[in-house]
Amino acid sequence: MGSAEWCPPGRILAYLIAGHHAGLPDWHGDQNAGAALSVRLMQNEHLDVLPLAEIPPDILAPLSPAIPKIPGSRDGAHLWLRMLFSCLVDADFLDTESFMAPDKAESRQQDVPVAQLLDRLDTHMARFSGVTQTPVNRVRADVLRQCRDKAVLPPGLFSLTVPTGGGKTLASMAFALNHAKAHGKQRVIYAIPYTSIIEQTATIYRDIFGDAVIEHHSSLDPDRETAKSRLATENWDAPVIVTTNVQLFESLFAAKTSRCRKLHNLVNSVIVLDEAQTLPPELLQPCLDVLNLLAKYYGVTVVLCTATQPALTGVASFGRELRGLENVREIIEEPQALFDALKRVSVEMPVDFHTREDWDAIAAKVGAGGTAALAIVNTRSDCRELWQRLNRMECGAIHLSASMCGAHRAQCIVDIRQRLKADDMVRVVSTQLIEAGVDVDFPVVYRALAGLDSIAQAAGRCNREGKRESGRVVVFVPPKPAPPGQLRRAEQTTISLMTGTALDPMAPETFERYFRHFYLSEANWDKHDMHGLLVQDAGHMEIQFRTAAEKFRYVDDAESQPILVWWDDSRSLIGRLAKDGPERWLMRKLQRYAVNLPRRVVERLVLTDEIREVWPGIFAQNVDTLYHEHLGIVIENNNQPLVF
Repeated sequence: MGSAEWCPPGRILAYLIAGHHAGLPDWHGDQNAGAALSVRLMQNEHLDVLPLAEIPPDILAPLSPAIPKIPGSRDGAHLWLRMLFSCLVDADFLDTESFMAPDKAESRQQDVPVAQLLDRLDTHMARFSGVTQTPVNRVRADVLRQCRDKAVLPPGLFSLTVPTGGGKTLASMAFALNHAKAHGKQRVIYAIPYTSIIEQTATIYRDIFGDAVIEHHSSLDPDRETAKSRLATENWDAPVIVTTNVQLFESLFAAKTSRCRKLHNLVNSVIVLDEAQTLPPELLQPCLDVLNLLAKYYGVTVVLCTATQPALTGVASFGRELRGLENVREIIEEPQALFDALKRVSVEMPVDFHTREDWDAIAAKVGAGGTAALAIVNTRSDCRELWQRLNRMECGAIHLSASMCGAHRAQCIVDIRQRLKADDMVRVVSTQLIEAGVDVDFPVVYRALAGLDSIAQAAGRCNREGKRESGRVVVFVPPKPAPPGQLRRAEQTTISLMTGTALDPMAPETFERYFRHFYLSEANWDKHDMHGLLVQDAGHMEIQFRTAAEKFRYVDDAESQPILVWWDDSRSLIGRLAKDGPERWLMRKLQRYAVNLPRRVVERLVLTDEIREVWPGIFAQNVDTLYHEHLGIVIENNNQPLVF
């Protein structure tokens, strides 16, 4: 039977059967042509060895199966096939588990009804009814009310535009659970762009919902896992999932059984995308396309939750058109009025965007005065430069950057909060990582020129609780521009939009204009041609599943390598790794002591013996001088810090 007789309904079955162990294959072959489905279906010699007499006649009948109705037609065929594949492989795993490990099967997460979760949330929120009604608390209460009221609206796509500090973490969950109860949704999936704050959010939800919350992300400490939660991360069969955008979107474009297994549990769910403005511009089109498909055909409600709402309803200019999200409804009735009510800072933009300041002048500003101050810069090397100058001023400066491992950063953030609570005049120098929802409150924030959304996030670390009449956010022009790529384009978009205008940099309409300009500056919204790989030939079920999965990387870390560093008790853990090899619990613990470095830097450090390969493909610190107690990894090159 040739492949033509399998087109297209037979090919649907062929993808599922051929992929249920090894993962969904490509239709066309390339380097691995033998694994391509089109090649495998032409290998008729396998039929010659079958005892044909034992095959039931119905199977050998030349009748083709009826062509099913595919949700989204050609555009949605790839997602529909993944959904079918997800059902198949999850059922296969669960049936095998039930037979081979019945005790394990019985220990799987038991669903907590949505109504019960909603009761827990309402009980938690009722505790705040007696809290002093400051202006900020009144606004938060109104945001919560609107989220509850709008939850009865029909499922689909929503935006929740709330300024930083407006209580959107709890308000968005209130919308999600009330909406789930009203429309029979099964679970809530809360996706966060940054691992640096995911534990903070998960802790908030776990305090309310207990074991109903499952975390699924790379930096999870195994001490916080249970047998049930580990099992639930395999297929997301739990009431509340807190995960990363990387995990969510890469699963939606995956081919491997382990990554696809969870997909069918997205059906009939509520997905909250926190900080929705962080969707990568070079992958924007496939991300928006798949969100549209989920909302239109799979009963998924999507909430775009952010203070800086991006322009995701479509952009068109000079013959280019971004297919945007369809029929997005805003939950907040008057976003501008909400922003006005929550205005807690004044933002001082540069008088001249092209006149640069040196680090000594910037340090003098940050270190002066009698109040605590936060300075946010664009790169690790800039962070080190400014910290060193402040350190010489002996003003108790704290450094915070991705040159430090996660455990080190977490300890610094605890220290910062304690010193702020004690009204200490602490100065903090940080990269953008502190903008990612880290809950700190400074009277003044200095921000290196950047994208308008980054400036707004920086403002969210200033006068956060509204305890002062007004906080100050001072935007300065650093000695050098932002690094080439997305950061540089964001910086240039801010300059072009704000030069010579009286626009309010924190107004919702300004953000919309900013994002439209920013997205148009992106050369390609589908960098790896997901449309060509997954949609173009889908009418004949000729889909390149495996190639698309390999190319779709939500975070492009192909040029980086994690290094295990010496911090706290990590040296003993690294020793255990070198002796016994990687184990799941051990690697999960060691993730908190990893720092990502460019591969070119890693190669140099291996040659100088500053790091060593403790296990094939796993590198670790090998000399005391590599990791500084304040700065994290410090690399010198001819007595100068190596820039990365």
